[in-house]
Amino acid sequence: MTGERIRVAIADDQQLVRMGLRMVLDAQPDIEVVAEAEDGEHAVAVASDGGVDVILMDVRMPRLDGIAATERIAAAGPLPRVLVLTTFDLDEYAFAALRAGASGFLLKDALPADLLGAIRAVHAGDAALAPSVTRRMIEQFTAHAAPRPSAELDALTPREREIFAAIAEGLTNDEIAARFYLASSTVKTHIGRLLQKLGARDRVQLVILAYEAGIAGS
Repeated sequence: MTGERIRVAIADDQQLVRMGLRMVLDAQPDIEVVAEAEDGEHAVAVASDGGVDVILMDVRMPRLDGIAATERIAAAGPLPRVLVLTTFDLDEYAFAALRAGASGFLLKDALPADLLGAIRAVHAGDAALAPSVTRRMIEQFTAHAAPRPSAELDALTPREREIFAAIAEGLTNDEIAARFYLASSTVKTHIGRLLQKLGARDRVQLVILAYEAGIAGS
């Protein structure tokens, strides 16, 4: 993928926000803003046209909110990946967007470097999660529900369950490799098997499933 630029679309109902994001992104040699959308309906249309790798998705927008738009985009296929932007770190709407198929979320007051890192991570197929915020958000969601058993968990090996829990902690592949004394390639293989066995779209959904199944501690 050397030399390829990440094609980004910005979906936000505030023009000034779109302009600010565009200025940051277009200054990067490996990122190109190829489209903008002022509401969720337009975001879905932009995604369906192809030619977009990552969509920055605001949560609260007119006509169609970011949650519904994300669900439609995710249901249509693995690309483009959706990175949700939210104002509040405990925004239940942002969590709903993750469940709808977003590949990560970021607070709107994040540093430019964090935004750029999140876009690159999502494009590479990883999750873009702020671990502390994600943990609080998911714990808030699961606090009022008993752990949900899953027959699919029975198919996991002990090592896969360990890595499953580590993913829920927000550990990177390298951190998981260091914890369990594994090669990074081995960790990737285990994660691929977890995705297949649990029917998860990506790393974000593995985190959610881990909390819902009681794999991750509170």
